[in-house]
Amino acid sequence: MSKLLADTRETMSASWRRQRRRELITAAVMLAPSLVFLAVFTYWPIIRSLIYGFFDVQLGSPEIFFVGWENYARLWNDALFWQSLRNTVVYMVVTVPTSIGLALVLAVALDRRLSATALYRSTFFYPVMIPSVAAGMVWVFLYAPGYGPINGLMELLGLPKLEWLYDSQWALPAIIFMSIWKYAGYFMLILLAALQLVPRDLHEAARLDGVSGFRQLVHITVPLISPTLYFVVIIGVLHSYQIFDYVFVMTQGGPADATNVLTFYIYQNAFQFQDIGTASAIANILLLVVIGLIGIVAVTLGRRVHYMGR
Repeated sequence: MSKLLADTRETMSASWRRQRRRELITAAVMLAPSLVFLAVFTYWPIIRSLIYGFFDVQLGSPEIFFVGWENYARLWNDALFWQSLRNTVVYMVVTVPTSIGLALVLAVALDRRLSATALYRSTFFYPVMIPSVAAGMVWVFLYAPGYGPINGLMELLGLPKLEWLYDSQWALPAIIFMSIWKYAGYFMLILLAALQLVPRDLHEAARLDGVSGFRQLVHITVPLISPTLYFVVIIGVLHSYQIFDYVFVMTQGGPADATNVLTFYIYQNAFQFQDIGTASAIANILLLVVIGLIGIVAVTLGRRVHYMGR
C-alpha cells in the first residue's frame, strides 16, 4: 500500500513538473517578442548612453575616445545646458499640478448624473487623440501674430496683441498652455474611472450631516482616489520630462533658447552638432533628474496614499 502511494505521489509530482515546464516555455515564447523589443530599443540604448557619456563620440564616425568626466565638466560650465534644465523644470512645475488639478475638477463635474455626459467626456478627451505634431501645427496657427484667432479674440476684448511664439517672455507659457489642453483630458479619464469606484453612500451620509461639497471632495473623495492621484502624478512627471515634439514643431527651442528643454538640447547635440558623447551625458543627467524626482514624489506623496482595506 505504501509503495502504491509512493508511486502515485511520484507520478503526480512528475506530472506537475511537466505541466510547470510547459507553462514556463509557453510564457517564455509569449514574452520573447516584447522582451527582445525592450532589450533592443530600451535597455541597450540606455546602457550605450551610460557608456558614451564618458567618450568623445561623433555621429557617423567609427572612432571613439575615452575622455572620462570631460563631457560632464563641459556641461557644468555650459549656460545653455542650465537654461534648458531650468526651462524643463519650469515646464514640469507648472504643467503637472495645473493639468491634474483641472483634470480633477472636470472628473468631479462629469461624475455627476448630467445630461449629455458622454458628449462632454468625448469633448474633453478629444485633444488626447490628436497626434502631437498635428496639435502643435494647430496651435502654431492659433498663436499666429497676424491672423491667429487668439490674437483676434484679444483685439476684440481690447487687449494688446502678443507675438506668442516669437517673444521670449511668452513662448514657454504658450507651450505650457497647449500642453495643459492636451493632457488634462487624459488625466481626467483616469480620475473619472477612479471616482466611479467611490461608494456613493459615503457622500450621501456626509450630505445628510451637512458637509459641504468642497469638504466632501477634500476629506472623502481625494483620500479614496489617492492611489490613482499618485499614479497620475508619476505619469505627469514622466510626460513633462519627455517633451520634445511641441518644441520641435512650434519653436525649435527659440526664441533665444527660451523654450529649449533638455530633450531638445539632446537632439541638438546629437543630430545638429553631431556630438553623441555630450548628448549621452545630457541624457544620463536627465535620467538621474527623473529618478530623483520620482523618488521625491514617492517619499512625499507615497506615504499619504490611502488604500482601501488598509
